[in-house]
Amino acid sequence: MQTILVSTVFLLIFFSAAPLTNSAPYTPTDHILLNCGASSNTTSLDGQNWVGDADYKYSSSISKSSSFASIASYQEPSVTEVPYMTARIFHGKFTYKFPVSPGPKFLRLYFYPNEYPGLDITTSFFSVTANNYTLLHNFSAYLVAATNPQKGFIIKEFVVTVSNNKMLHVTFSPSPYSFAFVNGIEVVSMPTHLYAGQKYGSVRLVGTNYFFELDNTTALETAYRLNVGGGDVSNIDDTGMFRTWHGDMDYIFGAASGVAPFEPEATIKYTLATPIYTAPQVVYKTSRTMGPTASINSNYNLTWVCPVDSGFYYLVRLHFCETQPEVTMPNQRVFNIFLNNQTAEASMDVIAVSGGNGVPVYRDYVVWAPHGSPSTQDLWVAIHPSTKNHPEFIDAILNGLEIFKLNKTDGSLAAPNPEVEVVHISPLLEQKHSKTRRKFKAVIGATMGSATSLFLLFSYIFWQKKHLLLIQKFSQRRKVSPLSKGIGCKHFSLADILTATNNFDDALVIGRGGFGNVYKGHIQGLQYEVAIKRLNSMSHQGENEFWTEIEMLSQLRYINLVSLIGYCNDNNEMILVYDYMVNGTLRDHLYNNDKIPLPWKQRLQICIGAARGLDYLHSSAVQRIIHRDVKTTNILLDEKWVAKVSDFGLSKMGPIFMANVPITTMVKGTFGYMDPEYYRRLQLTEKSDVYSFGVVLFEVLCARPAVDIKLEDEQIGLAGWALKCVENETIEQIIDPYLQGKIAPECLRVFAEIAENCLREVGLERPTMSDVVGMLEFALQLQETAEAKQTVQVGDRIQARTIDEVV
Repeated sequence: MQTILVSTVFLLIFFSAAPLTNSAPYTPTDHILLNCGASSNTTSLDGQNWVGDADYKYSSSISKSSSFASIASYQEPSVTEVPYMTARIFHGKFTYKFPVSPGPKFLRLYFYPNEYPGLDITTSFFSVTANNYTLLHNFSAYLVAATNPQKGFIIKEFVVTVSNNKMLHVTFSPSPYSFAFVNGIEVVSMPTHLYAGQKYGSVRLVGTNYFFELDNTTALETAYRLNVGGGDVSNIDDTGMFRTWHGDMDYIFGAASGVAPFEPEATIKYTLATPIYTAPQVVYKTSRTMGPTASINSNYNLTWVCPVDSGFYYLVRLHFCETQPEVTMPNQRVFNIFLNNQTAEASMDVIAVSGGNGVPVYRDYVVWAPHGSPSTQDLWVAIHPSTKNHPEFIDAILNGLEIFKLNKTDGSLAAPNPEVEVVHISPLLEQKHSKTRRKFKAVIGATMGSATSLFLLFSYIFWQKKHLLLIQKFSQRRKVSPLSKGIGCKHFSLADILTATNNFDDALVIGRGGFGNVYKGHIQGLQYEVAIKRLNSMSHQGENEFWTEIEMLSQLRYINLVSLIGYCNDNNEMILVYDYMVNGTLRDHLYNNDKIPLPWKQRLQICIGAARGLDYLHSSAVQRIIHRDVKTTNILLDEKWVAKVSDFGLSKMGPIFMANVPITTMVKGTFGYMDPEYYRRLQLTEKSDVYSFGVVLFEVLCARPAVDIKLEDEQIGLAGWALKCVENETIEQIIDPYLQGKIAPECLRVFAEIAENCLREVGLERPTMSDVVGMLEFALQLQETAEAKQTVQVGDRIQARTIDEVV
């Protein structure tokens, strides 16, 4: 039985003993600052008083060894002493009891995942509950801090309503064989209806006609609080609730960041609907608009991208205030609001809604982030000018953005730990995994080759820098399983394979190639159909490539990569078993078939998915992976038309920190897709995959093979022919006839430019796959914007014709 410790906080602290420079618009009833592990009261750099928890009176029957104070081993530059340098460590279940007034409270938990004497912070996993809500489950502060961008400390902010019993219970529960810790706890009262507790009908679920009820039983977790167009706003400069607002630049999509007007002399006129405590004045005095050029503004969205946990509803609050002196009347600046590519509000006119210049207003929406893999996804917030009523300015504006996760029906706000890179280290370094790792000494003996020594040394330096040395059983993602230590996927017997394929019945063949045949089958014990690739003995993809693909795919799990289920090597067979892709290869839907042609938007989305898969291989997998055989037959499509990169038999791996360092290797690949620089110099880099993907892009656009010997000499190779057409501005003449007139001109221009850049002769001049993903997403935005505009124009014409007929 776990020991339960109960600590009661009897002292409430209101603000700070040190006076603040400005009186805040809101004075919280409760403001508790608890410096966990501290033996006395301390003052933080912002002038606030923190109470130590070492003197709290615990139950006399409780063992003191279940909880103890500790001090971090070192202080990083970004970390303040209070409240981060002391911590309370829990080996058993521990509950703080805060006596507070009824109503909603901000609950902030402060974590500094550092080294503490006698403890391995990488093994700390625990859960946190507050009253009836699960805030964190099997939480690892170390993993959260290690995700990009890396963080020195973590603040988790929640909103929890306290009932009439006037007690907030915060419980820390270590996972089995682990420990919990916390550095600081803050509890702050807030106005009753600031976020939750809103009346039914005030918040709409985007994409539906339904309203979302945010009553006082709803718990929230702050995901983002952005001062759009401005810089960070510290907690003591908030309106009295000590919220921190961050600048928005890191979340703007692409290079289209608009302009950021600042009106320091503007008078902000708060209202009953938008009280003075809603957001600080500086949030409303700063803003981000699209800029003064109407022609440019008409062709892009001002977009913010915010990664969120899958499987939750989110409250999105947008703050608006027109403070520029030229915008004072309705129908001067009107725009549409999009959340996750769905219209949240059409024709938003801040002046018309708020009542005048300098009057702030906010809009609340709820969006659903569906379950799926990976465990996080991007929440898109975009604004675009509305020209329906011919406003004076073709522009849009946003001042602030808040995003909150809403609890599930079981009261949980907990999400899985982030999926971080796990750096594979050599057995020598694995033996060194202990609390002495920071004192690692590289001893280069006379019997050890210098190259090996340098590799180990650089591997260790990188490993230290990334802070990602984890015990393997705790890693959440991509466990490396070298063949010498076993394979991380299932071995099937030949009998299983023969049964699944009806003794390799030709009627079940769904693909043929020089490598052999691919069969559709069903293996007993699996609940889904599989694709079974049987390599023949004469295949160019020999035994080495067979094992390479197994080793590689057994490590990789990503939505845009095909999943390897298992293999069979009985009786000298070389058989691979994959997830069955219902819609076959991308090439199947482009030419030489009787299938219905894919719409342009769907082709764009498939290209984006494939590009994400390649980007993952290049920069986010356990090791750096160069595919080396990117082509349309190696891009598969599942039942939802999600693109998945496949066939890793020719791939090359290397240390992730050696990105874009050439690998000297024999030339392999497919003619027509092969990087000419690689072919000439035998130097393989990620940019070789980029070149091949450029060919794929033109193949998608033109619906013809990469090589077609039936055509005239200059047209045989698609890459060279398409580049010539781009140069001559005749690319429209060679696109798929089915797409004629269906691609927005600006989208076609951007798409062709992306493909052209991928095919640059010099590899260093080509974009990265990450750049390609971003540019393709921009092309998709352009297409969607053009289609939306066309829909509006068609509607206007129909309406005008109807009126004429009536007249």
